[in-house]
Amino acid sequence: MRPELGVELAVEIVGLLVSPVHAYEGRPGDGPRPDPDGRHPASVQVRAGLGLVGDRYFARPAHRHAAVTLFAVESLDAVARELALPAVPDPLLTRRNILLRGADVDALAAGRDRAGAVFALDSGDGPVRFRAHRAANPCRWMDVVLAPGAFRALRGRGGVRCEPLDNGVLRPGPARLRVLEPG
Repeated sequence: MRPELGVELAVEIVGLLVSPVHAYEGRPGDGPRPDPDGRHPASVQVRAGLGLVGDRYFARPAHRHAAVTLFAVESLDAVARELALPAVPDPLLTRRNILLRGADVDALAAGRDRAGAVFALDSGDGPVRFRAHRAANPCRWMDVVLAPGAFRALRGRGGVRCEPLDNGVLRPGPARLRVLEPG
């Protein structure tokens, strides 16, 4: 569902990823490097302007506006249909931090002539505000870890890079998403 200003959406956080390493670097043909930590944390600590505690992009100045990535798992449903895959790929393989079901998160991203939306996500510990910035474009690694053709199939629906505006906690499970400022 496309998030609209002031409308609260019931969503689900289906997964979280906080990883100290960048597993998809180098040549895709060589395969990803092992990811020793953080595949399925029970919660993540969000820090305003810094990102997710323990993540590889936490407190990195170059990633201030892209410290947290949000992804709609429905995008993988569409990829599986388009590529005639026998099953929907594991959304954690996209390496996005917050995997959400129930909202078109790509609609939150900044465009050429507009800023990204400010939205709040609340999984029960209070709302955490984020400013959406640019799209989280897929890379060629998607052809290796998801399925051949996934890189191209995910264009325009690879998620959004966000800047956290509040401190807080997010957990997997039912959540609420509300757009506070339009993009």
